[in-house]
Amino acid sequence: MKLLIFGKTGQVARELARIVPEATFLGRDEADLLNPAACAAAIAATDAQAVINAAAWTAVDKAEVEEAAATIVNGAAPAAMARAAAAKGLPFLHISTDYVFDGQGTRPFAPEHPTAPLNAYGRSKLAGEQGIRAAGGSHLILRTSWVVSAHGANFIKTMLRLGAERESLNVVADQIGGPTPAADIAGALITAAKAMVQGMPGGTHHFAGAPDTSWAGFARAIMAEAGLACRINDIPTADYPTPARRPLNSRLDCHALQDAFGIPRPDWRAGLAVIVKELTA
Repeated sequence: MKLLIFGKTGQVARELARIVPEATFLGRDEADLLNPAACAAAIAATDAQAVINAAAWTAVDKAEVEEAAATIVNGAAPAAMARAAAAKGLPFLHISTDYVFDGQGTRPFAPEHPTAPLNAYGRSKLAGEQGIRAAGGSHLILRTSWVVSAHGANFIKTMLRLGAERESLNVVADQIGGPTPAADIAGALITAAKAMVQGMPGGTHHFAGAPDTSWAGFARAIMAEAGLACRINDIPTADYPTPARRPLNSRLDCHALQDAFGIPRPDWRAGLAVIVKELTA
């Protein structure tokens, strides 16, 4: 299977490169998502059998002050990619987020649940979803949450750094979701891409690590895995204000993905062990 993948340095893109190093990866210098037309042109020129967009604006708080740029990267560019892929009859796979929901309640969000983003980042990602669906081609929108890996900036790396420096940390305990290793997201995308090339329909699906936990619970697991004695103190979201509002409920119902593609929720604890080992080796 020949793949065209947008992204080189992000968490999922780097994990994709481990699985399918033979794929064509386009970085910002080759296809800047601030230039949707250039991204579409790259697809028009490809001989790939499927396209994966693993590039995105992921700076949630920065999006609050640069929403127009975030919306081009997360909204206009994926829409342009999807139209170009549809014109060639190519499956288009795209990563989205639980931030398209309002974070209310305690039940996991199903793919068909009404969207109502709380912040600019969520609005930009929702714009991308809407543009992809409007393109009318074969597509998979894979919503995920709390992405972690040994690469880039993420919660595990922050906790390991601070946990080695401090005796205790205050961590939010009333936001609940599923930490998701980027390696598992990459694997899910490849599995789905292979099926879609063979004619399997896509749609909007959810994929997040299990079991659901809080950021504080996740932090304790990180400290335990790394053998750090740092104590984690539970605090409410109200005590940790950020420019962008965060959802309290990031739980995702992932049954539809398993039913359609046979892809189960990954156990993030196994992924955590791999990531910590890589970072501390």
